Amino acid sequence: MKPLPPKQKARIQGQELEYLIVGQGSPTLVLINGAGGPIEGWLRVWEPLSALGTVFAYNRPGLGGSGKPVVAQTGDVIVESLRALLRHAHLSPPYVLVGHSLGGLAVNLLARTYPDEVSGVVLLDATAPEDVGVMASHQSGFQRFTQRTLDALFGKDEHGETEHVSRTVELIQRAGPFPDVPLVVVTGGKPAMAWATPAEALAARAEHQRRLTALSPRGKQLIANRSGHFPQLTEPEVVVEAVRLVTTGG
Repeated sequence: MKPLPPKQKARIQGQELEYLIVGQGSPTLVLINGAGGPIEGWLRVWEPLSALGTVFAYNRPGLGGSGKPVVAQTGDVIVESLRALLRHAHLSPPYVLVGHSLGGLAVNLLARTYPDEVSGVVLLDATAPEDVGVMASHQSGFQRFTQRTLDALFGKDEHGETEHVSRTVELIQRAGPFPDVPLVVVTGGKPAMAWATPAEALAARAEHQRRLTALSPRGKQLIANRSGHFPQLTEPEVVVEAVRLVTTGG
């Protein structure tokens, strides 16, 4: 497993963003992290993915070497800054979008807003719009206590994307239809914190993963049986296969 290549930085819309590019040729695979997850989360897949095309990964504001967010990170802001960064890097659409966790919301919104710029989508244990309300309503006392403790220790970032998830969901609901493109949903077979999550919430999230698969008539679901929330780390071969299926239309 090779280390990540050197990262670059660019100033986009008044915000410093860190990114890297590996591989060459078409398609361009755009890797979109989950909340709090830096580029290093792709360490086990970037090399095999680079054999499929050009791989682009970046840190959203507040992650890794990117600057702290200077404006509220709603979905539209995230999407437009990403598109501007891709233009800066001279990477033209259409793109294969690969979104992990909360990054799945950005993928969902970008694909609906700019369908002509997307040739395929891979969602990795991704957040579905329906998850946001359901998971909040089923949050356990332990989870609420943990969140309050973290907020007290580290403070809340009023511009941070997790503070504006509901707005992002609203934007997705108001956007156009999801495009008819190859879509693979990779779902971890071992849900994170299952021991602290009510059975109804787990069942709801499983249903939401199936709904994500149905976004495109060409959608399919892969279960990463040995994985929790990070299949790109625990079963990288499943993630690479998902991307291969999308890039080949298989």
